[in-house]
Amino acid sequence: MLNRSLKNRRITKSQGDFASTPVVGWREWVALPKLGIGRIKAKIDTGARTSALHAYDVAVIKRQGREYVRFKVHPLQRMTRKVVDCEAPLKEWRQVTDSGGRRTLRPVILTTVEMGSALIEIEITLIARDQMGFRMLIGREAIKGTWVVDPAKSFIAGKRSVAVRQRAERRSLEEE
Repeated sequence: MLNRSLKNRRITKSQGDFASTPVVGWREWVALPKLGIGRIKAKIDTGARTSALHAYDVAVIKRQGREYVRFKVHPLQRMTRKVVDCEAPLKEWRQVTDSGGRRTLRPVILTTVEMGSALIEIEITLIARDQMGFRMLIGREAIKGTWVVDPAKSFIAGKRSVAVRQRAERRSLEEE
């Protein structure tokens, strides 16, 4: 039998563990500046190891002896009018098991994600997610050490700060 004094006890984090770590909700607006995606709604999915982005018309091309992935993205849920043409270096191909237990071989890219005031590099697999509720999932490998997730909240990371937006634009111009 469970001790009554422990039954309703709430467990809290210790002060030093997450005190300065930014908190995000279970869904957030994010940007992928290197891909030219200014806003896309993402589900923060601690059950998924890898992040995934809705992509279609995926093609691998060679340029200067290096493989790139060219693809298109519909960044807005339930809308296909807006299309963003993207291109990124191919990092690798990876077998990924989806939530239904199906394994697929997916291209993996490394790109920058911006959520709130944080701008970090993450791995993203590309897969057609047009039937899914979210065009992007951010998995636990991307969030660990950077954000703490509050599953009771949504859209708490805030909009892009002017400084972060300017920094992303400068980086994009430097890469050209």
